[in-house]
Amino acid sequence: MSTACLAMPLPMIDAPRTETEDSELVRRAAAGDVGAFEHLYRRHAGRVHGAVWRLSGMNAARAEELTQEAFVRAWQKLSSFRFESAFTTWLHRLAVNVALMDLRRHDPEEAADDATLEAASEPDRPFCAGERADLERAVASLPPRARAVLVLHDIEGWKHEEIGRELGMAVGSSKAQLHRARGLLRRFLGEQHD
Repeated sequence: MSTACLAMPLPMIDAPRTETEDSELVRRAAAGDVGAFEHLYRRHAGRVHGAVWRLSGMNAARAEELTQEAFVRAWQKLSSFRFESAFTTWLHRLAVNVALMDLRRHDPEEAADDATLEAASEPDRPFCAGERADLERAVASLPPRARAVLVLHDIEGWKHEEIGRELGMAVGSSKAQLHRARGLLRRFLGEQHD
């Protein structure tokens, strides 16, 4: 699935990002330079917002809150950044974790037993979308855990092992939720075009 299908535009600065520039800004921000952190925010807010927007079911207000919460946490944890990966990778993972914690707090969905989910997890073709607006509505209508698995796997590129760890589910359950989400999307989009 192409990330372009679910991108939510948010203004960012146009300056090209380099890891070296980010590293310098991170060092300055960790030393208390608020302007450097503001620059990091402007560089990365769009990508962070896009990820949490999709995970929140395209809820604009919730995505704004989660984006702000992610950047507050980043500011608080900046001293723990070890430069072992790119800052954008660290920040993106932190933001996704903020959105997943929110999902766990507000997820009333009843979990099906693993055996039932395993049975539904036969291999599936990747979902290919037509119209963006229909796709966005379809993804937003998914049950929260199925939506989270779909977004993390098909859009963010996570492996089922990572998803299982983050959402507290078996790998087979993650695969089954992905299968379920894709099926629901096909059904929703099929009804839109009938």
